[in-house]
Amino acid sequence: MERSAWPKNLSSSSKRAIQELCGQNPKKLRDAFDAHSQTGDDPRQPLFAGDLIVSVLGSFSTNTQSLSKGAESYEVSQVPSNACVMSEVSKGSESVKSPVQRPAVKSAKTRVRRLQRSPVEIVKPPVQRSPLSILCEQSLLEAATAIYEGRVDVASEIMRRLSAVPNPMSNSKQKLMGYMLSALKSRVSPVDYPPPVAELFTEEHVCSARSLYELSPCFWLGFMAANNAILEAASEQPSTNRLHVIDFDIGWEGQYNNLLDRLSMSQAGNQFTLKITALADSLHREKRLRMLWNGLSDLAARRGFRLVFNIVRQKLSELSLGSLGCEPDEVLAVNLAFKLHRMQDESVSVENTRDELLRRVKGLAPRVVTLVEQEMNGNTVPFTMRVGEALAYYGALLESIESGVVRRPLERVWAEEGLRRKLGNWVACEGRDRVERCEVFGEWRARMGMAGFQLKPLGRHVADSLTASFHRLEWACDPRFTVTEENGVVCFGWCGRTLTVASAWH
Repeated sequence: MERSAWPKNLSSSSKRAIQELCGQNPKKLRDAFDAHSQTGDDPRQPLFAGDLIVSVLGSFSTNTQSLSKGAESYEVSQVPSNACVMSEVSKGSESVKSPVQRPAVKSAKTRVRRLQRSPVEIVKPPVQRSPLSILCEQSLLEAATAIYEGRVDVASEIMRRLSAVPNPMSNSKQKLMGYMLSALKSRVSPVDYPPPVAELFTEEHVCSARSLYELSPCFWLGFMAANNAILEAASEQPSTNRLHVIDFDIGWEGQYNNLLDRLSMSQAGNQFTLKITALADSLHREKRLRMLWNGLSDLAARRGFRLVFNIVRQKLSELSLGSLGCEPDEVLAVNLAFKLHRMQDESVSVENTRDELLRRVKGLAPRVVTLVEQEMNGNTVPFTMRVGEALAYYGALLESIESGVVRRPLERVWAEEGLRRKLGNWVACEGRDRVERCEVFGEWRARMGMAGFQLKPLGRHVADSLTASFHRLEWACDPRFTVTEENGVVCFGWCGRTLTVASAWH
């Protein structure tokens, strides 16, 4: 192929990928190239980059092996064992990096990325991904761009051709491509491919989230960081032996099992009382909270201190110190782990329940407020950037889960189904239907500041303590997971990409 024949809007990474594949099978690539050329002065010029890419992918679709096992063997043979593999897919001047699966190597050095607050995470790629993976991502981004620009017919054609490429969904990269293709179809044809909206409020999704929290260190360590902040706040008032935690959405009972265990060690011999007030927004949630209450009561009895568990069902506007059972001699803490990103803000409704909740919490005058959220930008950014962010973030998260759950396949299936629904809602939905509205920490910091909160720094000792706890678990000791303290917050990441951030406020 002559250089002049390449589409002008074809990214350099895609061009390199096609050239590598061309070396493997020149005839197929030339046939695909010629099949979608336009007439005119230069008949060799393809209609557009995405057209050429999906043609290339289609030329390999007759052999499923080349897209699954073949692609995997190529990546393993080309990637250094100690490299953190990232790849680039470009659209204009934008660039998104997403991680690639590789075998775990315990001797690999941990790479720590400083907390980014730019619209899209940027990580230098030491090596390239497989050409087929790059082309799939490029095609998805081309489809997203076409949707954003109103060229639905172009996007539909790209997705039709991608659907013809066999995808066995046997590893994290293939699942990411399948989830994103499904989400884009829902975006274009919501009647034929209904996007997940109501499903995000079902008991099944709650169980999926619980599996994610248990499997991913980036999530359960975030809960542990929140507990650190709560216990530190309690230690600052030694004159009282009463701790009251208000939780607006108990997502993982393991957080409170851990809190009870740590209280039993720090308050041994004291007549200590832990009060937990949980808010329930449905009968299903209330039933689950009662089951949690029974389990925690048994644990507290064995640990030798008193547990009070209250379940409250009230409107946000009705919340007050009295309705939540707050008493003057208590150390009051509010836990907002993975809660705020599911609440609508001013971009969706004038009601702005996100800021209203923060104002209500501030009015309670808690000793500490814990905030744990996914480090993901896309609440108000353009659609194409949102898709790129989803490919980068969920690519890293799916790979991190895949790396350490060999012995827990059922929980992995549950967690991945939950991520499929979350990604689908993030990409396909708008307005009130879009439940997933994650922000980067810089946005949360600004919002907390506007509500009157000040950062209560989590010191480096918190990050060191969590790292030590993590490394005591042999199954989870993977050097590609990172725990870092940065400007008073603790960041949890995978292979250079921050996935969650924990912070404390007062």
